[in-house]
Amino acid sequence: MSTPENTREGRVAVLVDCDNTSPEILEHALRVVAQFGRVVLRRGYGNHATLANKWQEALVRLAFTPCLQYQYASGKNTSDIALALDALEALFDARADTFCLVTSDSDFAYLCRKLRERGATVHIVGEAKSPDALRNASDQFFEWQPSDPAAAAEATKAAARKQPVKGRPKSVAAAVTLLAADTSEGRVGLGALGQYLKRTDPAFSTKAFGYSGLLDMVKAYPDLRVEGDGAGHWVSVKPRG
Repeated sequence: MSTPENTREGRVAVLVDCDNTSPEILEHALRVVAQFGRVVLRRGYGNHATLANKWQEALVRLAFTPCLQYQYASGKNTSDIALALDALEALFDARADTFCLVTSDSDFAYLCRKLRERGATVHIVGEAKSPDALRNASDQFFEWQPSDPAAAAEATKAAARKQPVKGRPKSVAAAVTLLAADTSEGRVGLGALGQYLKRTDPAFSTKAFGYSGLLDMVKAYPDLRVEGDGAGHWVSVKPRG
């Protein structure tokens, strides 16, 4: 019996750039992707020094397949190429439709774009140092902070440099104006608004502006009206005057 399309569970591939991050990120990445479906591929890519030392315990314990790549010449990173090729192969073979790349390396931005062009969903789990080119190439970026006190302090400083001042970003009000204008009721659903904000800025987070959630945030705008009932919430622009 075939599974109805709307109830079919997503197939997720978690591909880790072990040369570029810490083993502590693995458990966080798995918690993140659990919301998107069943993890069918777990692979960690790195050279012999990386996989045989600090990564060995984490990969074995969390059932990741280590993908060892030797450097054939100095300065050449064969791990990145292997990860990219395996991702495309998994997509073309229909083994996965959602990809979680665990990396902070902007070199993977092109891979993200190619996967999305083919209809895949791409999430990135990376550190605060991840450049905008990588963040914006994904459907959603999840920032991980290391537990080491010194590293955590540095990551917090890096994140603070990237985050705008807490408040009410103009992009939210502009999004409501744009989306509500295309509806007969002149309002947009809170869920649709959240999806739009994530699509335009994969790293968007209400917590970065001091709010517990999107509903809490839009209620803080004096020019926005929030209506809701048991079926959901809608946001519209208050008429002037």
